[in-house]
Amino acid sequence: MSTEGALFLVSVGPGFMDLVPERAKKALTESQVIVGYDLYLRWVLPWIQNKQIETFPLTQERRRAERALELARQGKQVSLVSSGDIGIYGMATLALELLKEEDTFPVEVIPGISAANACAALLGAPLAHDFATLSLSDLLCPWEWIETRAQHLAQADLVVVLYNVQSRSRSQGVYRILEILKTFKSTETWCGIVRNAYREEQSVECCKLGELSHRQFDMLTTLVIGNRFTQPKREFLFTPRGYVGWAEPSLSAQQTELPRKAVWVFSGTSDGNEIVRSLHHQGIPVIVSVATEQGAQTWREQKIPVVWGSLGRERRHQVLHQHQASLLVDATHPYASRMTLQLQQLSVDLEIPCLRYERPSTLVGDELCGDSIEKVSALALKSGKRILLATGSHQVAEFLRQDHHRQAEWFVRCAPTSESLRELEQAGVPLSQICAQQGPFSVEENQMLLERWKIEVLVTKDSGKAGGYLEKYQAAKALGIPLIVLQRPRFHVAQSYSDISALITRTQQVMNNDD
Repeated sequence: MSTEGALFLVSVGPGFMDLVPERAKKALTESQVIVGYDLYLRWVLPWIQNKQIETFPLTQERRRAERALELARQGKQVSLVSSGDIGIYGMATLALELLKEEDTFPVEVIPGISAANACAALLGAPLAHDFATLSLSDLLCPWEWIETRAQHLAQADLVVVLYNVQSRSRSQGVYRILEILKTFKSTETWCGIVRNAYREEQSVECCKLGELSHRQFDMLTTLVIGNRFTQPKREFLFTPRGYVGWAEPSLSAQQTELPRKAVWVFSGTSDGNEIVRSLHHQGIPVIVSVATEQGAQTWREQKIPVVWGSLGRERRHQVLHQHQASLLVDATHPYASRMTLQLQQLSVDLEIPCLRYERPSTLVGDELCGDSIEKVSALALKSGKRILLATGSHQVAEFLRQDHHRQAEWFVRCAPTSESLRELEQAGVPLSQICAQQGPFSVEENQMLLERWKIEVLVTKDSGKAGGYLEKYQAAKALGIPLIVLQRPRFHVAQSYSDISALITRTQQVMNNDD
């Protein structure tokens, strides 16, 4: 064995002995000293017998690298060991940062199987086209950078592999990133959840992007978020490479010919429905965009062109451009901020005017209010132990995550749809604590539900007259129950209207000028 020092930066893969690279085995066998974290060394015991072994805890990465370099300078053959691929979120970069220009001993980086590769293999072939990895740990990277990168990756429609998904001290960040991804990617995008790849207690699951916000993860979990082409087959996921052409995912909502140069109304509320009917009766070409097939059926029966489904920003951009949309009308729910921001961006990118209908607020003024789910949950937990969420199903999981110690019983009223019930089931709400009914509800109906469940706190949104806000307010007041309101998201929209007739007049002006 040479007396000259050497440093091997060794990758030992995901923890499965059969996947340790042959070059890594050779380096470990030739080394006099092995430096690493003790868990990783258990995976390579056959090749490090009778070696000098020095281990350091997970939090002492710098000390680990410094010690490996120190031993190499003393003329030792040293292997610095890392799981996965040592050059991907691994120790190689730290060792090279600490390496001195005057160091003369040889250094070799030995590649391995990263978490992205291991998880992709278990899922099938989701990384067959362009992809990126993103770590959600903000220990070494400002959180603002992580959010910005997530936005650009989603906008580029890359497959994204999320590392360091969720820890006890960083439990909410992943849900923020998922919301950013959904700004550009469809909620129907196929994804993979892999935990403990090639280790004990391995689990592999495929699901849709819209389902991830209701799940809990940990630091042993890796998420693979597909692009618009990623698709399932048998138990696998794969992203086409293009060998058999590029068939766009079917736009199931667009089964009939859509008119060109029309007004696109993004609806789903009674206000939006009124706007669509008014434009249609005036002979203005209109296309309705709604979230569900059930909502689309109503418009088909009225012979009004409709697009349904969560298309994602990139696909929606293509469809609007293809059909030469003349005007966008945002009549989505006051809390659908993700959609509103997406439409504003599409308006800029496509140079198409966008009008926003903002439902008037009906807040009385003496309610308890919070501008985030965290603040509203804290107020609710201080006010009582039996809490009714009259906020819809989409954010229930996030409310429940705020009750870390399960201090309260949470009851939910939601729309009677399979999607809503599926979301509540995934969030862990018992069926006995769900009221699935179609609103709006009278004061008496609200009061009866509050009394039947012995509710101590009512949580709702500033949903306006159409959302039955005043009836909920009056029922809570009649029973002396605290009413806590999640305030509307705040953002500036250039052309916003709170009067439907004014918005219709402005639409007519835009369309006449377009002619």
